[in-house]
Amino acid sequence: MNRWPHPLALLLAAPVVVGLLGVVLPAFGYLPALGGTAFSLQPFRDLFAEPGLGASALLSLAAGFLTTFVSVGATLLFTAAFAGTRGFRLARRGLGPLLGVPHAAAAFGLAFLIAPSGLLFRLVAVPLGLTAPPDLLIVGDPSGLAMMAGLIVKELPFLLLVVIAALPQADPERRLKLARALGYGRMAGFTLAVWPAVYRQIRLPVLAVAAFASSVIDVALVLGPMTPAPLAVRLVGWMGDPDLSLRFQAAAGALLQLGLTLAVLGLWLAVERFGAFACRIMAARGGRYRRDRLLRRAAALPVALAFAATGFGLLLLVLWSVAGLWTFPDLWPPTLTLRSWQDSLPSLAEPLARTAIVGFGSGLVALVLVIAMLEQRRKAHRGAGPARLSPGVAALIYLPLIVPQVAFVFGLQILVLAAGLTPSTGLLVAVHLVFVAPYVALALAAPWFALDPRYDRMAASLGRSRRTAFWRLRLPLLAAPVLTALAIGFAVSAGQYLPTLLIGAGRLPTITTEAVALASGGNRRVIGVAALLQTLLPAFVFLTASLLPALLHRGRRGMRA
Repeated sequence: MNRWPHPLALLLAAPVVVGLLGVVLPAFGYLPALGGTAFSLQPFRDLFAEPGLGASALLSLAAGFLTTFVSVGATLLFTAAFAGTRGFRLARRGLGPLLGVPHAAAAFGLAFLIAPSGLLFRLVAVPLGLTAPPDLLIVGDPSGLAMMAGLIVKELPFLLLVVIAALPQADPERRLKLARALGYGRMAGFTLAVWPAVYRQIRLPVLAVAAFASSVIDVALVLGPMTPAPLAVRLVGWMGDPDLSLRFQAAAGALLQLGLTLAVLGLWLAVERFGAFACRIMAARGGRYRRDRLLRRAAALPVALAFAATGFGLLLLVLWSVAGLWTFPDLWPPTLTLRSWQDSLPSLAEPLARTAIVGFGSGLVALVLVIAMLEQRRKAHRGAGPARLSPGVAALIYLPLIVPQVAFVFGLQILVLAAGLTPSTGLLVAVHLVFVAPYVALALAAPWFALDPRYDRMAASLGRSRRTAFWRLRLPLLAAPVLTALAIGFAVSAGQYLPTLLIGAGRLPTITTEAVALASGGNRRVIGVAALLQTLLPAFVFLTASLLPALLHRGRRGMRA
């Protein structure tokens, strides 16, 4: 078996390494293009002299750790309580639409829901006698709680998805049956017997969530505090400042952000060890914890809140996009109008088209490369069970998701400028590919390897070549997961903010960069239009991906799903 990593894994890891190298030199004062011809620690002195830097760093650290802790804990509780039940199947069906909502759009929807003039306060305005929005700082609170809530609303469904994909490999039915035979309650039995096997498979996605939450930018710009802002947001400000000397300080800040993310990952690894120790103590004490009915009921609450927050948030985006004058405390806009759509669509048409082009371009390229990698791995597999990606290859694929974007995309921007490359759609496709391909691989690996190998043997026995079996048998049988992986890749591309902003140099806006830019204006009607367009584009792709298999195989009932 070939022990070298697949070229795709190396291709995805290379921009991260190169980008980090591109940020290290300016961080130590060396960037000849801007007059930095000698190594120096001055960029770090300037960085640490910035007011509120400690608060920004602490906010990023807290966001990364607490978002991960709450999301993983809620995922564990919900899966332990409901795996294999009707409620779990219902939640699974609802994950697709939820995951298709971009982070920025979900953040806008949550802001419209929890703001002092939002829906929640409008619902209680009459009972509480409110005639004006209460004087509360909720969106943009200094502790970043609203930002963390927005992150949890998005990361909880993602972790549920990866847990659902990992469950079959953990053999939960047999393990739970054994736990029940030993007298354990449902929650304790799942936690002790099933969760360790599941967690080993989802560890990299969990680390990716921690890294993303510690360096998030678009959600922070919508829901996070600004005085001071999280470190990643301040870095983007320094990178775009007309004073080019701040590039050195921004590079030093990017290394600080990398250190903070590594600290969050270190904290999480410590939590892993503590959790394993707690499980051993729990098992050694011999308690069976059968009285868990109240806990099982409470376990549904975080998932229900995430679903409800996203659903009501989208409804509010729709209402604000067509609302006329809508004053507090009215629950419904007195007048509905399409004026905001008519005024906004001409200026948003070009970013929307660019989003579609870059999304399909990066998604299709990622799909081809991932299929090539998975097929090579499947053919090289000689074991008894289904093939799996090796831990090394999986780590390389996930590297762009674990290393904070702001730490290496800034370095890529410096190298792009040094190479004399001008912003172009092709350049955006290339940089989006780095972030799209890992999600496409995550979505497609399990179904690709799970397809019964006897289909290939049957084709060979009929005299068909491997190429014919691939095109005429494997791809048609896997049409649904292949199209779903493409839709996920498109949604990931459509939601990219920082790579588009930096590599596009602000000259190639997409619907995401436009929507986030509108956040500072405070015009809820225009924000509603932009955020809805940002949501509807991937939603249309997801819908098409779900309907195409049924249309392609309408004469073959078993191949429609």
